[in-house]
Amino acid sequence: MTALRDRLTVGELAARSGLATSALRYYEELGLISSERTAGGQRRYHRAMLRRVAFVRAAQRVGLSLDEVGTALARLPQDHAPTAAEWAPVARAWQHRIDEQIAELQLLRRKLGGCIGCGCLSLKTCGLYNPDDTAAERGSGARYLLGDQPPEPNAVNAVNAAK
Repeated sequence: MTALRDRLTVGELAARSGLATSALRYYEELGLISSERTAGGQRRYHRAMLRRVAFVRAAQRVGLSLDEVGTALARLPQDHAPTAAEWAPVARAWQHRIDEQIAELQLLRRKLGGCIGCGCLSLKTCGLYNPDDTAAERGSGARYLLGDQPPEPNAVNAVNAAK
């Protein structure tokens, strides 16, 4: 069996990680991964970058931003896969953020049917909960899916009747 090389080309890292080379260059531009340059200017990635790329992809799948990923990766070594001791503080720091994400998704799951059914995704009009896009006054996004309480339908209808 042949020994694995310590460094990978951008094409090899792309093939192993399942990402396009342009995505890898973007991750490098953001500081999420790093490479060394050969005398000819070609990128060479330490094999540990495979784990960092996997980490980025897993974090994105659960809805974390690249900024959050970058903050976490800054606390991990670049030249080797993190040990359990190196990983533990990062995992602890993310548990709260992931718990928040889970809570948001659970709220979305509970409210999705009703909100879609009445069209209260802060559209321009909603005859029941959001006439004249009044939800927009509370901020951007689908306000009622994000946890804001919609007004009672009878109160909304009374206001509309008075107009």
